[in-house]
Amino acid sequence: MSEASQAGPGTTVLFTVTGPDRPGVSSVLFAALTRHGVELLDVEQVVIRGRLTLGTLVRTDHDPEALQEAVEQAMAAISMQVHTTIGVSDDPEERRRHSTHVVVVLGRPITARAFAMVAEALAEVGANIDSIRRVADYPVTGLELEVSPDPGAHHPPGTLRAKLVDVAPRAGVDIAVERAGLARRSKRLIVFDVDSTLVQGEVIEMLAARAGSAAEAEVRAITDAAMRGEIDFVESLRKRVAVLAGLPATVLDEVAQQLQLTPGARTTIRTLKRLGFRCGIVSGGFVQVVSGLVDQLGLDYCAANELEVVDGRLTGRLVGEIIDRPGKAAALRRFAEQYHVPLEQCVAVGDGANDIDMLSTAGLGIAFNAKPALREVADTALSYPYLDAVLFILGITRDEVERADAAEGLLRRVPIP
Repeated sequence: MSEASQAGPGTTVLFTVTGPDRPGVSSVLFAALTRHGVELLDVEQVVIRGRLTLGTLVRTDHDPEALQEAVEQAMAAISMQVHTTIGVSDDPEERRRHSTHVVVVLGRPITARAFAMVAEALAEVGANIDSIRRVADYPVTGLELEVSPDPGAHHPPGTLRAKLVDVAPRAGVDIAVERAGLARRSKRLIVFDVDSTLVQGEVIEMLAARAGSAAEAEVRAITDAAMRGEIDFVESLRKRVAVLAGLPATVLDEVAQQLQLTPGARTTIRTLKRLGFRCGIVSGGFVQVVSGLVDQLGLDYCAANELEVVDGRLTGRLVGEIIDRPGKAAALRRFAEQYHVPLEQCVAVGDGANDIDMLSTAGLGIAFNAKPALREVADTALSYPYLDAVLFILGITRDEVERADAAEGLLRRVPIP
């Protein structure tokens, strides 16, 4: 039914078609519109669980009632419903909202309560949701919202991000906020921390376990304090490395063979490389252990510390440049310079306080299951143990990943209990 029964020349008409998704719906609708010589102003379509919603905004200089009748008859012929809204155009250029930010909501699951809290938070800062699309259904559910500010609302910069960061833990979801537009889609280089990010666990603890349970416990305690930012990383690193003195160098290869990638790591690297990303690792760990990941994953870059080995045994000392907190940021800069990628087009992913400078240097810093010190400064934080959630933050959908994998015969979808 029409919401208005009278309109003059230069009338806009919005048709919202709903019903089961099937081939030919758009062609039938646009055939009817073509016969009335309308001007197409906007069109959007979404399909959810096989249910189609197709919105089409047109302008006509003829009788909008006749146009309405023609479209409703055409849609009824293919068993589709249509809602028509007629309104007088008072501007030669239709005013459209321009989304300024993209908000990605990740959860397992995203409950109605959680989404309501997000929507309420957006409303409180005068942000309108312009569009919503699903970017993932596993291992987490992901929704991408394009939002725009109320022109009449005036808030300090960062208000939107601060509001959503505050609501995320209470809603039980992860929320990422980025500026919309080309900057978001221009990322071209990514670096990952290794321990507890690209791989599960801490390499130095695995090495210390070879020196006995007491050494392992000592190293773990120092590591935890360093990752929380309670003690200087270089000091903590030297103390931990000293515990390894006397171990045979063969333990380096043994530990390298035992590294377990974080779930989703292969998918993440593979997908980003398909898209032309340069991918690398910057680690406070040890090059003798993590360098194998370069060949295993086809990485472009590796920066890590080097353990000193004399007469086939670890000396408990390091050699060469120390990759500490500022060293990680410096390594990212070298990587970006090597491939001529501006820092604003770089992404860094890490979990500890020693990653703060690296994440702050990159155009987008992602804290992955991170300690509080890093979460506070990162652009966004992920709480689920699946590295491929990074893809969703970058606007890459699960469907796009699966289609690419299927084309290469790589798709092996494993249900998550």
